[in-house]
Amino acid sequence: MQTDHNRQKKIAAINDMTGFGRCSLAASIPIISRLGVQCCAFPTAILSNHTGFPSFFLDDYTRHFEAYAAEWKKLELQFSGIFTGFLGSAKQFEMVGCFLDEFATEDTIICVDPVMGDYGRTYSSYTEEMCCAMRDLVRRSHIITPNLTEACILTDIPYHDGKWTGKELERLLSELRKLGPEKIVITGIHQGQFVANLCSDGTDEPVILRQHQIGEQRSGVGDVFSSVIAADAVNGVDFGKSVRRASAFVKKCIRRSIELQIPATDGLCFEEVLGKLKPE
Repeated sequence: MQTDHNRQKKIAAINDMTGFGRCSLAASIPIISRLGVQCCAFPTAILSNHTGFPSFFLDDYTRHFEAYAAEWKKLELQFSGIFTGFLGSAKQFEMVGCFLDEFATEDTIICVDPVMGDYGRTYSSYTEEMCCAMRDLVRRSHIITPNLTEACILTDIPYHDGKWTGKELERLLSELRKLGPEKIVITGIHQGQFVANLCSDGTDEPVILRQHQIGEQRSGVGDVFSSVIAADAVNGVDFGKSVRRASAFVKKCIRRSIELQIPATDGLCFEEVLGKLKPE
């Protein structure tokens, strides 16, 4: 009987599973799969719909972490990548650390989307202990994809709503590099009619990539973006090219969502354009 479960590239995606709203694992599974990588979901919580709706059902999965990971260990699973998203408690950070100890090798690419806040504010569920824990997790990563708010939280640099100068952004990037990740993209930098991503692979000069901003803010944009980045990393795609691909795909998703008049809470209707996203 064939018992080798490691003949295909796999990413362990540690995030919550939301039934409706196209975010977290609900976005990562189809996008990573489309890019030719098996997405192995490790749910931190199960939600009926995401927390941006007036009400929702939530079942915290922290109590299941050890048993869940133990079954994967029995199968001797090996992962080309480990990709983390929203973590809901200090205990979950501790358990993710144990997961990395157990499953990450020298060849495993660790991609962290440090979901902590937006619009200059830390999420209400995040404590100072959790912010410190996120910094520790970032120190173990190879790639991080913070938005501007999260970059400020990680570096203790004050956030402001005005235009960020090149010098300010360079300082932000420099402080993030000190935490250890090789590749960094700071997303959602608003520059007039443009939205920019600042990316650095640690070798060349940082690059600002701009696109015309369209539509309103939507749930799950970061999850779609970072899922492309994680899968591309495992596939060996150049980081700058991957950021461009992720940005272009998000823009296609937003445009189609606007055309279909999809409510912002419902996220990006990536299903409509998923066929245009192809492995490199």
